[in-house]
Amino acid sequence: MTSTADKAALLASLHIPGEPLIVTNVWDAVTARIVAQARGVKALATASHAVSFVHGVPDNEGLTVQQALETARLIAGAVEIPVSVDFEKGYAPDAAGVRENVARLIEAGAAGLNIEDSLESASGPLREPADAASRVAAARRAAEDAGVPLAINARVDSLVSKPADWAGAMDRANRYLDAGATSVFVLRLPTEGLVERAVRDVNGPVAVIADPNSVPLKRLAELGIARVSFGPGTLGLTLAHLQRAAATLTALGDYPAELGFAY
Repeated sequence: MTSTADKAALLASLHIPGEPLIVTNVWDAVTARIVAQARGVKALATASHAVSFVHGVPDNEGLTVQQALETARLIAGAVEIPVSVDFEKGYAPDAAGVRENVARLIEAGAAGLNIEDSLESASGPLREPADAASRVAAARRAAEDAGVPLAINARVDSLVSKPADWAGAMDRANRYLDAGATSVFVLRLPTEGLVERAVRDVNGPVAVIADPNSVPLKRLAELGIARVSFGPGTLGLTLAHLQRAAATLTALGDYPAELGFAY
């Protein structure tokens, strides 16, 4: 099997501005395997929101660190391609704790991670930029200790609560890159103009989240985005399909042809 270090190096190399890595978010072993088998898929990413809901707890570190690590281990062990884990805020009160937990995450097989700079939800209070950057640096030190070139996707949440503070958001983004992030995940870039501006002002690869109201994927590529994910949106798609199927079957309707998929 390919080592975690090899998978991490591959994952980091896939963050190419203009040729974005598309990661369809998964939440357990079976969704990981199904997505990994899809044509063209090169890497996977978990979504903390989806993983939390599967465990019956709220997002924003409703999971225990042990639950997060065990889910990462199950997903990474189910597939051969790299897995990036949404590690929320690092499940620790300080940078030292983040370093310890990221070391455990690497042992679980993660090739990359997301780490957030909000204290609670994306729309809530933020960590001070220096504190948030120190947590990114701690994740990088854990990766260096393990000899794994972990792909760190550092999330900038500030535009959600402070959309007018563009300079502050870009300062955060570039601090995180200086601290060792591979890419910067900027929330709330709903227009082509903002996407273009972020690509210009961030000194490294930019990642975004997409939904039906976002800039189209092909246009994101043209604008220079390096990574696109979908968060809990893929869980919503799956559950909506399941609910429609259940309604059809309960009403004695015909068995939907697409439910003939055999795993």
